[in-house]
Amino acid sequence: MPHIQAEGAKLYYEEAGSGDAIIFVHEFADDLRGWELQMRYFSRRYRCIAYNARGYLPSDVPSDPELYSQDLATDDIAAVMRGLGIDKAHIIGCSMGAFATLHFGLRYGHMARSLVVLGCGYGAKQDGRQTFNTEVAELAASFLEKGMIEVGTPYSLGPTRVQFQNKDPRGFADFQERFLSHSAEGTGRTMAGVQARRPSLYDLEDELKALEVPTLLVIGDEEEPCLEANLYLKRSIRSSGLVMLPRTGHAANLEEPAAFNQAVAEFIAMVEQDRWALRDPRSISDSAVVAGPDNS
Repeated sequence: MPHIQAEGAKLYYEEAGSGDAIIFVHEFADDLRGWELQMRYFSRRYRCIAYNARGYLPSDVPSDPELYSQDLATDDIAAVMRGLGIDKAHIIGCSMGAFATLHFGLRYGHMARSLVVLGCGYGAKQDGRQTFNTEVAELAASFLEKGMIEVGTPYSLGPTRVQFQNKDPRGFADFQERFLSHSAEGTGRTMAGVQARRPSLYDLEDELKALEVPTLLVIGDEEEPCLEANLYLKRSIRSSGLVMLPRTGHAANLEEPAAFNQAVAEFIAMVEQDRWALRDPRSISDSAVVAGPDNS
């Protein structure tokens, strides 16, 4: 099995296709297999790489809690690229992977041709931050104590997952089977080290306003925990665009793969043709009819 050495862990990866590189970064409740429909689609034109995060077999599952953090999750993207000799790539991340993708743009912008940030924003609200952190810490302990089946089954049926189950029961069953097959230790330590300790998006406003890497934000309109956060990201990142898919919950790459693939393909094509410009400052105005000042 191919692995790449990162700090404190070896990461399993798969790749397909040739051309400019795309790196896929999976969400908390899935692994690289969740990108299969994207790997098949985009590998027709690109070199596609998907990898399992630390804590997700057959990547290493470190026992040291300090080897799980938002910074390390971000550094792992860079480690994969360096291990494969890739200087610059399009980075596509979902949820936990979307946070890592966004942080990668902030810290490793010179290595990113573009960012696709899918389903980002859980726990971002400042007024609900303490509640989120407490809930996540308790859930992390439950994974470690009770195991994947007892804790993961109800988790997989959360309020932003039922849309997928209703639309595509077979696809949802595959997703749930993947999730429940994960390491309980890796899952619990990931939740305790990454989700429970990552900074709020609202604490990154200055950095987000300085971000100029082309960025596509993707969200489902029934992903309530992330709606406001994505509007905040759209207003903060002047290189961003926002796609909202109707009647859709979390992980739109699984729930609405055709719409997701099309939106991402068009975005990447625009980026590669140097047609994805920064937001026109005149569109930012306190008035609905009078344009803002042209500060370009």
